[in-house]
Amino acid sequence: MLSPILPITTPPQTSSSSSTMAPPSAMATTMFLRSDDSSSDDYYLPLNRLSVSSLDTDHSHKIEIKPLLPRSSSYNSINTRKGSKFLSSWRRRNSGDNSPESDRASNGHSLSNEVAEAAVDTYRISRLSFTLLRYLGVGYRWVVKFLALGCYAFLLFPGFVQVGYYYFFSHQIRRGVVYGDEPRNRLDLYLPKDTNGSKPVVAFVTGGAWIIGYKAWGSLLGQQLSERDVIVACIDYRNFPQGTMSDMVKDASQGISFICNNIAEYGGDPNRIFLMGQSAGAHIAACSLLDQAIKESSGERISWSVSQIKAYFGLSGGYNLLNLVDYFHSKGLYRSLFLSIMEGELSLRRFSPEVMLKDPNIRSAASLLPPIALFHGTADYSIPCDASTTFADTLQRAGVEAESILYEGKTHTDLFLQDPMRGGTDEMFDDLVHRIHAGDAEALAKHAAAPPRRRLVPEFMLKLARRVSPF
Repeated sequence: MLSPILPITTPPQTSSSSSTMAPPSAMATTMFLRSDDSSSDDYYLPLNRLSVSSLDTDHSHKIEIKPLLPRSSSYNSINTRKGSKFLSSWRRRNSGDNSPESDRASNGHSLSNEVAEAAVDTYRISRLSFTLLRYLGVGYRWVVKFLALGCYAFLLFPGFVQVGYYYFFSHQIRRGVVYGDEPRNRLDLYLPKDTNGSKPVVAFVTGGAWIIGYKAWGSLLGQQLSERDVIVACIDYRNFPQGTMSDMVKDASQGISFICNNIAEYGGDPNRIFLMGQSAGAHIAACSLLDQAIKESSGERISWSVSQIKAYFGLSGGYNLLNLVDYFHSKGLYRSLFLSIMEGELSLRRFSPEVMLKDPNIRSAASLLPPIALFHGTADYSIPCDASTTFADTLQRAGVEAESILYEGKTHTDLFLQDPMRGGTDEMFDDLVHRIHAGDAEALAKHAAAPPRRRLVPEFMLKLARRVSPF
């Protein structure tokens, strides 16, 4: 579709070289630009093409240009036209029937499809990271953090390799199940080997500082909970700069809706769905839950009900952004960037569940919330543990059944990565399983009799990783 023709005034050329001088017809003072925008699929956005025409000639020259700044708010801008046919067909194959029967029928092609998906997502994340670095400016603090992150990943690499192998080759995972129209509207399902009876379900929103969240980050938790007869659904969502906080909440809510309405097809119990998030994912999940309760209490049309959520588990989350914005700035998540993610300073209150619950106008929404358990380590310097204790206090004053569970000396990543990779017993994991299987004596007995989880990373590497972790 052709956009309106826009005049552009240019100074006359002064070059004296006849070999390089443009023809007289192209040296007119006024020229016109025409944007020639062809159709694109969901993954690819074509480069702008400009037709440059002079006033006194019918010749036009198409010039392929790139914008001065990346269209960072668009998820599509990280891709090029090359390979679009492949991913178009790949996406069509993956956006059709999501039923377990269809998954089993396509097992012969699943590996190549998932490797392609991993390659594309790795490219996306890399491009988004570089876009973010350009946005931030590579200062000393960020250089140090990225070096620390590289060392941290290297030390945990033996565990990542084993988890990655499970993620790509296990037949118990349904990867990339489509739950919405956006390219990142995908989720991974981790299914127990025992298919007898319906299973409790955990809808999990991964963390990533609102910038690098990805559904595969929950693969270790998904693997370990599925071994305890729990279905785990790891929800992917748009990150900044693909989207802002409203987009993240919308995506998470759509993912929860899909789980509530379709999980029975995968052996899940619709009456035992638990919502869980970690770090930024805990904040996004809490915002989605409260936003849904507000809509439900005001009589708005909804696609899922808060009553379908049996409990909410927040792991190392922050719930009052007004208290955290300056703290994050001191840790390197600069105030200007954070406000861009949260859509400006005026939106901090709207995206702070703790602050919203103090509003007497939403007390009716608070009464709809399920029981809430907040897990946090006392040595967490990414998000202080006070974030969970004060939120639990606020919830209790609003009449919500809530508690905060603190783990002495645990950091932001201990509870989610180092402790699970250490193997053996894990206090937080045991607390989580006991809450999910509460009232199911048989499941709790199986958990108690289960062999200790095997170690994935040597202890000295875990201790070094803890020391260099940038989180």
